[in-house]
Amino acid sequence: MPQQRVAATLGISVEAVVARLEPSQRRSKQEAARLSAEQQGDLLPQEEIVARYVQGATMTELGKLYGVHPTTIRRRIPDDLIRGRAPGPRPRSGRVLVEEEVRRRYAAGESAYALAREFGVSVHTIRARIPAADWRGRPAEEASAPPPRPVRPGPGGVRMVLALSDEEILARYQAGQSATAIGRAAGVDCRTILRRIPEHERRSHLQAQRLNRPAPNVDADTIRALRARGLTWEAIAAETGLSAKTIRARA
Repeated sequence: MPQQRVAATLGISVEAVVARLEPSQRRSKQEAARLSAEQQGDLLPQEEIVARYVQGATMTELGKLYGVHPTTIRRRIPDDLIRGRAPGPRPRSGRVLVEEEVRRRYAAGESAYALAREFGVSVHTIRARIPAADWRGRPAEEASAPPPRPVRPGPGGVRMVLALSDEEILARYQAGQSATAIGRAAGVDCRTILRRIPEHERRSHLQAQRLNRPAPNVDADTIRALRARGLTWEAIAAETGLSAKTIRARA
């Protein structure tokens, strides 16, 4: 059993479990990861996974369904059933890629990085096969923001002319946008934006952290209550819209 499950079973913290183990009894991270993968793999219904894959389900969809990484799903599917691959060694160029499958899986939610890893190509190769209208990239209005223009130095030194006026910068900041987000839209560093905001309007580090924190209502008590109902970390993450790593950190 992993340390987290032992702690949950006994109703104590993970630190308390570790403190009661001799150094020679503690597993390394690599050994714990290997053991966890083997335990997960033993519980997976391979025939059912292969059948669903043959019927059209993607590895990412199956990974979400069974609560494992798509790579774990990939190891349970015979090589001759993998879609979009020629028989033999793993392809190293985009020539053998099936563009229709790449586009369909990308539109279904798979990332370009996951597709690149699976097909053994670069992200740029995957990007070249996705229509520009379907690409989930940086918004055009932000990417095309004109660079700031320097003007003649005045008594106070050089002052940059930004794509956003000082009034619009302050309005966006008061509406809740961070200096980093405003700077990205104006094409400048966040420190340049902060210099345009009056001292009394600037948020403290703690205020900014609270404002920009995703799902602030999901605190430790909420997570413990969901865990008491029997939900896994992954289930809580799916319900709250956060990652499993964030859920564990807040708990």
